[in-house]
Amino acid sequence: MQKSEAITAIVLAAHALARIAAHDAGNDAPSAQWRALSILSQRGGMRLGALASAARTTQPGMTRLIGVLEQAGLVERTADPADSRATVVNATTEGIRALDEWRTELGSTLAPRFEHLSDDDWQAIERTAAILGERAQDTADHQTGEDE
Repeated sequence: MQKSEAITAIVLAAHALARIAAHDAGNDAPSAQWRALSILSQRGGMRLGALASAARTTQPGMTRLIGVLEQAGLVERTADPADSRATVVNATTEGIRALDEWRTELGSTLAPRFEHLSDDDWQAIERTAAILGERAQDTADHQTGEDE
């Protein structure tokens, strides 16, 4: 397997595991909800257009999603301090709590699929998670710098 194929395989497996966990847990919230809350949790408040771009969706689609999340109390819109005509979307304390609960639920739902792994396999998974987390953070930091 070539290096790029290994990275692709990891990404595809991660997406599949997230879908499996959501299904097995009976979590019917759209993945776009968790993606938006994750971005807001990591990057802080953002304008809708920037959030849509970061989530790789359309601005109208993000506007609809934020409306639903706002009604649920998971996000709030405030005036942009730099431009009072614009709004900034922030995750609420309830939104961050829901995101943390979803992440915990994912882990506990998937745990039985991994219970028979060896210590060496766990070390490999932990190292892979650390490397991917670092790469994702470097990319997020780079993208945040471009938006400013």
